[in-house]
Amino acid sequence: MKKRRKFITTRIIALGFMIAALCGTALLLLPLAKRPGVYVSFTDTMFTAMSAVCVTGLLTKPLISTWSPFGQIIILLLIQMGGLGIVTFTTVFMLLLNRRISLKDRMLIRDAYNLDKIGGLIVMVRRIIKGTLIAEGIGALLYMIVFVPEYGARGIWKSIFLSVSAFCNAGMDLLGENSLMDYTGNFLVNVTTMCLIIAAGIGFPVWWTIQAEAGKIHEGRGSGIPLHQRIISSIRHLPLYVKIVLSSTLVLIAGGAVLIFILEYDNVHTIGYLPLSGKILASLFQSVTTRTAGFAAVSQAGLRKATAMLCCVLMFIGGSPSGTAGGIKTTTIVILLCTVISILRERNETELFSRRVSGNTVRRAVAIFAVSFSAMLISLFLLCSVQPGSFVDCLYEVVSAIATVGLSRDFTGGLTTVGRWIIIFTMYLGRIGPISLALFFNSGRYINLIGYPEEHVSVG
Repeated sequence: MKKRRKFITTRIIALGFMIAALCGTALLLLPLAKRPGVYVSFTDTMFTAMSAVCVTGLLTKPLISTWSPFGQIIILLLIQMGGLGIVTFTTVFMLLLNRRISLKDRMLIRDAYNLDKIGGLIVMVRRIIKGTLIAEGIGALLYMIVFVPEYGARGIWKSIFLSVSAFCNAGMDLLGENSLMDYTGNFLVNVTTMCLIIAAGIGFPVWWTIQAEAGKIHEGRGSGIPLHQRIISSIRHLPLYVKIVLSSTLVLIAGGAVLIFILEYDNVHTIGYLPLSGKILASLFQSVTTRTAGFAAVSQAGLRKATAMLCCVLMFIGGSPSGTAGGIKTTTIVILLCTVISILRERNETELFSRRVSGNTVRRAVAIFAVSFSAMLISLFLLCSVQPGSFVDCLYEVVSAIATVGLSRDFTGGLTTVGRWIIIFTMYLGRIGPISLALFFNSGRYINLIGYPEEHVSVG
C-alpha cells in the first residue's frame, strides 16, 4: 500500500526558508525598496533575499548604494528570521498573538534544535529571543561608540544593522563596499564583531549550560572549596556535547589564527603592511569570520593560495549546532576524527573525553560530511562549467555559499546569470542542510523488518 506522505520537520523548515526568500524577493522588487534610479534584476533581487534569509552575505549588488532604507529593513528582517530559524521566528509570532502552542508545534521546535526532551521548549524559545535581543543590543551600543561620531545619526542604524548581522553570522553591513576593511585596525569594532560571531556560533544550548554551571560555582562560595577547584569540577561535569563545542571552537579559532598569521605575515595585500598588533588582530578576525560570519577585515582576493585553502577548510567546518552558524558543524568533524583515531587504534567504539559516542551519531556524522562534501563538489563542477575564473576563486565562492559564510575573492559580482542561480541554490542547500533536502523528498519512514546475512568486503 502506498504510504501517506507527511510534512516532517525537515520539509517544513525547507519550505519555510524558500517561502521567506520568495516573500523577501517580492518586497525587494517594489520600487520603494530601491534607491532612486537604481535597477535590480529579478535574479539579483532573489540572490540578495536568499543570501539574507540564509544568513550567507554574498552580494551581487552593493547593499548600501542599491537598497533604500525600506529595502534595508526588509533585508534586516530576513537576516533576523534566517538567524533565529523559521521555526523560532514563527513561534515568536504565535506567542505574541497569544496562540496556543500545540504538541505538534512543540515537537517541531524540538526537532529544529536537535533536542531530546519536549518539556520546557516554549521557555527555551523565550530565553533564545531574550538572549538574542540582549546580545544584539549590547553589540549595537558598542558599535555606536565608533559609528555615531563618524556618521552622526546614521551611525545608529548602521550599528543596529551590523550588530544583528554579526550575531546572525550574516556578513552584511551598511559601511560601504569593502566590508570591515576600513576598520582593520579598530580594536573595538573587531573585538565586538568577533564576540557576537562566537557567542551565536557556539549554539544556544551551550549558553544555558555555561550559565547553569556558573551559577553552581557561585553558589558554592560558602562550601570551603577553593574557586579553582570548583571551576575544574564544573568543567569535568559538563555534558559531552558542550565539551566538544567549546574545545573544538577554541582549537579552530586559535589554530586558524596562528596559521593565517604565519602564511600572511609578509603579504602586503593582506596583513603585511600592518604593525605586529594589527597582524595579530587581523589574523584572529580572519579565523573567526570564516566560522560562517562572512565579514572581511582584509582583502580575500589578496590571500595566498595556501591561506585560501585553509579558509575553505575552516568555512566548511563552520560553527556548532543549534546556533546561527552554518557548515557541517564542529561536533561532526570532531566525531569523524575521533572515529578515525579509534579505527587506527583498533577500537570498536568512538571515544572522547572518557565517553562513548553512539553508533547512530557516528553514522549521522558520516552522512552529513559525505552528503555535504558531495553537494559542494557538484556545485563546484557546475560553477566551473559556466563561470570564467580561476579554480581557487570558484572553490572559495562555492564553499562560502554552501557553508553560509559570505566571504568572496571579489568574485560574486562577476558571476554569470547561470552562475548566480547555482550560488542561490547552493546557499539554500547550505542553510537547510543537504541531509534535510534529501529527507524532504523521502516518502516516509520505514522500519527494517528483514535482517540480511553479514558479509565482509575488502576496503582501502
